[in-house]
Amino acid sequence: MTVTPLGIPRRLVEFTLDGEPVRVPEGSTILDACRAVGKDVPTLCHGDTLTPKNACRVCMVEVEGSRTLVPACSRRAEAGMEVRTRTERALHSRKVVLELLASSVDMSTTPRAAEWIEEYGADPGRFGPDAARLQEQPRIDNELYVRDYGKCILCYKCVDACGEQWQNTFAISVAGRGFDARIAVEQDAPLPDSACVYCGNCVEVCPTGALSFKTEFDMRAAGTWDASRQTETTTVCAYCGVGCNVTLHVQDNEIVKVTSPHDNPVTHGNLCIKGRFGYQHVQNRD
Repeated sequence: MTVTPLGIPRRLVEFTLDGEPVRVPEGSTILDACRAVGKDVPTLCHGDTLTPKNACRVCMVEVEGSRTLVPACSRRAEAGMEVRTRTERALHSRKVVLELLASSVDMSTTPRAAEWIEEYGADPGRFGPDAARLQEQPRIDNELYVRDYGKCILCYKCVDACGEQWQNTFAISVAGRGFDARIAVEQDAPLPDSACVYCGNCVEVCPTGALSFKTEFDMRAAGTWDASRQTETTTVCAYCGVGCNVTLHVQDNEIVKVTSPHDNPVTHGNLCIKGRFGYQHVQNRD
């Protein structure tokens, strides 16, 4: 007989969400509750495998009694609290944040960004063409992934994934202050000269495409990248006996990138260099 561990039971917390009572397990965030009941609260810096950083400020909601808006991604649900996600104040905040982000960086490869800009009536162009925070070319200094900091919103997810939350390599950090803040490796060196181990876990969590597979970058440049035509097949990595799950993204019978399921108990979305980038032998026709 197979016994499935249920884990430690958590008591339920009941509160009001947009006038409706909801119950979520203790420790859940407001964002967890919104998603559980099907409410679409936008977020960019939130990652389901990382501790919330509260960086992008797109998910702000209004809590009764709170002087300021609160980030839904990190604010824990409390019994009796009253939360409103669609007040004029919250909607205006999201609109302005989207305008500021989209006017300062290229969000063309950010999933749902164009949808949210239209939904909230944001007009990034009102800040003018000189609002861009960075004007630099993509950094292509290796054959595995590309760093395009013109798309970076400083969400710090790559820093956390490379640091103490997962990889513990600490190759990536924030350099500079204020408007000069940017993501960089030590001494702002080329990637091959840094401490990077090419696990690609930073690429996995990047929400905007600032970090992307070299294959994806090249295909986008050639106009051949088409996610709608890609199939996804999850299998087990064949390189060692750990048992990591890998998801193969295939277009036109070619593997174009490899990810890992975030809910997998072995990987939690993370892989090593072999699992994420070592797939060429599968399609070597020579």
